[in-house]
Amino acid sequence: MMSSKLRADALARLNAETADCRLCPRLVAWREQMAGQRRAAYAKEAYWGRPVPGFGDPDAWLLIVGLAPGAHGSNRTGRPFTGDRSGDWLFASLHRASLASQAQAMAVGDGLRLQGAYITACVRCAPPLNKPRPEEWERCRPYLARELDILSELRVAVCLGQFAWDRLLRLLRDRGLALPRPLPRFGHGVQMRVGSLTVIASYHPSQQNTFTGKLTEAMLDQIWAAAWAVGAVPDGDPG
Repeated sequence: MMSSKLRADALARLNAETADCRLCPRLVAWREQMAGQRRAAYAKEAYWGRPVPGFGDPDAWLLIVGLAPGAHGSNRTGRPFTGDRSGDWLFASLHRASLASQAQAMAVGDGLRLQGAYITACVRCAPPLNKPRPEEWERCRPYLARELDILSELRVAVCLGQFAWDRLLRLLRDRGLALPRPLPRFGHGVQMRVGSLTVIASYHPSQQNTFTGKLTEAMLDQIWAAAWAVGAVPDGDPG
C-alpha cells in the first residue's frame, strides 16, 4: 500500500498526463471551441480548455465520480465542479458534511481543500450536449482505473448520475470484482457493496435536477451522511 506522499506524487504525475491528453479528436475540438467562444460573463477570463484532472485528498476514503466537465465550468477553471451551478450545490453540501474546507468553488487557487474526499469524472473533456460517445469513455477509462489503484484508502464511492454509476460498476466488474445479483437499478440513495468498496448512487446536482426539485439540498446532504456511516474509520467524526 502506498504512503500518503507516494499517493500524492502518483496523482500529480497522473494529473499532468491527463491534462495533456488529445486522444479524442471530437472532444479536443469541442473543448477548444468552447474555450474560444467564451460566455459573456467570462469574456475576460482565459479558459483552461484542456482535460480536467481529478482533485482532492490523496488520503481520501471517499471517491466522488461525475460524468464530465461542463463547457463553461470545469472547462473554464480546470478543476472538477468548479465555476458552475452544479459545483455551487456540490461544494456547499460537501462543506456542510465536513468534507470541503469551504462552501464555494470559484477557481483554482481559491483555497478550497477536500478533506477525506477526491472528485473525478468518467470523461475528462467537456463533451457536446454532455454526451460522450462510448469510444470516448473507453479512451478515458484508464485514468479512472489508475485513480482507483492510487487511492488505496478508498472505502466509499458516490456516483453522481446514472452515467457514472453504470461506468464505475462496469469498471469494477472488469477488474474481477463480483457485483450483486440482481444488480440494483440506479436510484438516489441506492447503495451496494463491491469488494471492499461501498458504492452509493446520487442524482447529479445539475440544474435540470436542482431547478425541478428532483434533487434537494436535504437529499444531497443525506448522501454524505450515508457515506460517513459506512466509510468513516471507527474513531472518525464527520463533525
